[in-house]
Amino acid sequence: MAGDNLMNVHNTFVHQISRPHGEPVIENFRFVDQPLEPLQDGAAWVKNIHFSIDPYMRECMDGDWELDEPLEGRTIGRVVKSTNPALNPGDWVFHRKGWRAYAQVTAEESRKITPVEGVPLRTWLSLLGGTGLTAWIALTKITRLQPGESIYISSAAGGVGSAAGQFAALLGAKRIIGSTRNPEKANILTEKLGYTDAFVYRSGRISAQLRDIVPEGIDVYLDNVGGEQLEAAITVFNNFGRAALIGAIAQYSALTASVSPNNLFDIVGKSLTLRGFLVRDYTTYQNELEKFIIPHIQSGKVVPQETVYYGFENIVGAFLSMLKGGNIGKALVSIE
Repeated sequence: MAGDNLMNVHNTFVHQISRPHGEPVIENFRFVDQPLEPLQDGAAWVKNIHFSIDPYMRECMDGDWELDEPLEGRTIGRVVKSTNPALNPGDWVFHRKGWRAYAQVTAEESRKITPVEGVPLRTWLSLLGGTGLTAWIALTKITRLQPGESIYISSAAGGVGSAAGQFAALLGAKRIIGSTRNPEKANILTEKLGYTDAFVYRSGRISAQLRDIVPEGIDVYLDNVGGEQLEAAITVFNNFGRAALIGAIAQYSALTASVSPNNLFDIVGKSLTLRGFLVRDYTTYQNELEKFIIPHIQSGKVVPQETVYYGFENIVGAFLSMLKGGNIGKALVSIE
């Protein structure tokens, strides 16, 4: 099959070249240029356009990512050349060979995306991507949120939190409480993202802050942070409460082990259920998510809240900014 002439085109990769000690720094990364290798039979060259920046990547830096090798990440790109009849030039595809300008992928390593009117393509990395699917699975499969229940979500202004608040409202939650870093984000949560209540958390006081907001207790908790946030949720949980354990931002770059939560025995006393999961085990629910959410995006009832950094050369800076809370909603890098 034909496609763009890629003669003399160079590829640009991001490599991790050292392990971080605490918070990552720009010196942990290096941009590497090299010529495109030959296109293999049954594969396609994809020009990467939109890149997902996710908190889990910080944990990958401690060992999952090999040093001096191309990194991985959720990405949307356009097929520019192909030797596979299932992948045609011009097709949009989702794949995991991110952090590089061009990716060579097979049909098995990618998923075609059919653009939908009224839904920006980037949405397949936010509300309709792994971020939104994580929120959907946490709410509907792990905790099974019921109409009239109260839910607490930590890191509420992040990618998963900005999706989960809106989804919880559609599912009929009575109280949707979120914690975040600053007043600006708290205002966005209640004005745009479905939250009934939001607060700026203060270390050492989170349990008291949460109790003041919802003295009647909570039924469901989505944990994106761990540590003191999880301790606060356990404190305020009603009997038979359910928690989905999604991430542990509080400890990704911690130099010392956290002593929180220190109330784990309350899980027994309150008959709580805390369950962790990986979204990669639930990809069969992608169509269910799209069927439910796309009409709400098209109507404007659900907003793909995103912070977009433009230019591939800014991908490392975007990642470091996201880890420091510089994003509102899903953090993305786009080249167009």
